[in-house]
Amino acid sequence: MTAQPATPDSSLPPDSQPPADSPLPADSPVPADSPVPPVDTLLVVDVQSAFVTGDGAVPDAARLVDRTAGLIARARAAGALVVHLQNDGPPGAEDEPHTPGWELHHPVEPGPTELVIRKPYDDGFEETALGAVLDGHGSRAVAVCGVMSEMCVRATARTALDRGHRVVVPYDGHATQDCPAVPGVADAVPAAVVSRVAAYSLGSDAEVTHPAAAVSFTAPSRPAAPEPSASRVRGSAT
Repeated sequence: MTAQPATPDSSLPPDSQPPADSPLPADSPVPADSPVPPVDTLLVVDVQSAFVTGDGAVPDAARLVDRTAGLIARARAAGALVVHLQNDGPPGAEDEPHTPGWELHHPVEPGPTELVIRKPYDDGFEETALGAVLDGHGSRAVAVCGVMSEMCVRATARTALDRGHRVVVPYDGHATQDCPAVPGVADAVPAAVVSRVAAYSLGSDAEVTHPAAAVSFTAPSRPAAPEPSASRVRGSAT
């Protein structure tokens, strides 16, 4: 596929336009004029203070958290399952548990269809109850947003695909840091390009060209399923 700079789409609101330096395939335009079938689950990946505030924030973090907040609000309103994934970093890391950077940025409204799952690895399914939670609610289709695009977002979306879920990764709903240059090996890669490559590496089964504003939600088939008993599943952010 030949990549070209994204061009503004008059049918999208200004804050849903692709960044000017975010390459979208010429043969895969953003389908803003097409309805996006609703998803029943929203996975909010690692939207933690260390990654969206302060010196360590991803580029354009304010716009990212506006979009993730909008996704959360619409998912709640529709009765969809909302899972906040919270990374447990190693000692000394910016996201070490129970440090300021580890805290979730978005407030959680705990209940039968909204919960927090802590995770020790990039993949939100690995050694967590996420799979059991999705199965218990009858989840079939998930939207994945958050940080970092090429690490936890991609790893979690990949496993969701492998488990048979329909997966939507809105192109403006995830972000990462610039990839630094390696002298004598490679030039720096802008964060927007890293994010696009990460999304497209999921293959043709993932839906990666929808803007966050186009993602809609519905309730899962078993919205009142009980949460599994697990130390890393909790219903609040503290």
